[in-house]
Amino acid sequence: MFSDADAAALYDLLNPWEPMSRSSDRFYDELVGDADSVLDVGCGTGAMLHWARGHGHSGRLVGLDPDRAALARARRRTDVEWVEGTAADAAPEAAFALATMTGHAFQCLVTDEELRASLAAIRAALRSGGRFAFETRHPQARAWQDWNPSHARELTGPAGRALRVWHHVESVTGDLVTFTGTTAEPDGRVLRVDRTTLRFLEVAALDEFLAAAGFVLEGRYGDWDRGPVTAASREIITVARRM
Repeated sequence: MFSDADAAALYDLLNPWEPMSRSSDRFYDELVGDADSVLDVGCGTGAMLHWARGHGHSGRLVGLDPDRAALARARRRTDVEWVEGTAADAAPEAAFALATMTGHAFQCLVTDEELRASLAAIRAALRSGGRFAFETRHPQARAWQDWNPSHARELTGPAGRALRVWHHVESVTGDLVTFTGTTAEPDGRVLRVDRTTLRFLEVAALDEFLAAAGFVLEGRYGDWDRGPVTAASREIITVARRM
């Protein structure tokens, strides 16, 4: 009724890549523009790398993601390398100047083992001095409190189909939040339900994982204009360098 391909197309509608108007996208676009080779871990439908290539990036661009439907959309652009796999599957090439995880993809690494394996693989993919940029929602902001049906979005989806999309939190256990995302028709008839668990790491715990993996902190920001992390920050934005 609502396929994986439909869901991937809907993701692009809900999350357009717009560096000219979105400060989060501009933050990454500037980093990508300064790097001669980029590995985008959790690239999804490839919007960031599509934009980069379409706006003149001439270096090596590689997108890595386990979602086949998302990669199918990414592969509409053939002048970028697309690889199916998780962060832990990143090839140990020691070749990239920059690795990224955008769209809070880092929070999908929910166990200590996943975090360690993923960080080790990303470090191995970077050349000496290469940078790893990503963001995670700051747990103090409790973003999940807004993930409920009262914040549903109504929009025109793939093929002009009217849709209603909402989230519902099932559990908050320690630093793990499990929630569902529902896609329905305007009358409420459910078409698809996806379940996700995200990890909300505190700054200190995050930095312990980075240091253990062989990264040194280069930049830490609490907003997309590179302001410091404060008691009001909603994001933990990190740029780490391979030691």
